[in-house]
Amino acid sequence: MSERDLVDLRDALRAFAAARDWDSYHTPKNLVMALSAEVGELTDLFQWLTPDEAKNAMKDPELAWNVRDELADVMHYLTRLADKLGVDLVEAAFAKIERNERRFPTGSLTPVPLEKGYEER
Repeated sequence: MSERDLVDLRDALRAFAAARDWDSYHTPKNLVMALSAEVGELTDLFQWLTPDEAKNAMKDPELAWNVRDELADVMHYLTRLADKLGVDLVEAAFAKIERNERRFPTGSLTPVPLEKGYEER
């Protein structure tokens, strides 16, 4: 893991967009559409690989380069989207882990059902 953090990335992406006057194009709708497209490009890299080939993808230099490049695109658009929506990605991710800990207790393959209409917050 890098010593740089998500705040550094967010700030670099803000500066990159501002320097190119792209901020007006970085609406949540446009960003989520771009994010979806980049996830599709990442998916394409793995689509026809066997499970073993996928597990060893980073051992193939060309595939590894492409995987890193597409993961970076996904991270950029996800970070930019969260920034535009005012979502702290790290806090949201840890909150989701906490909810999943309760929903999927260890030793059970069956999720704990939530009450109808109940959203844990």
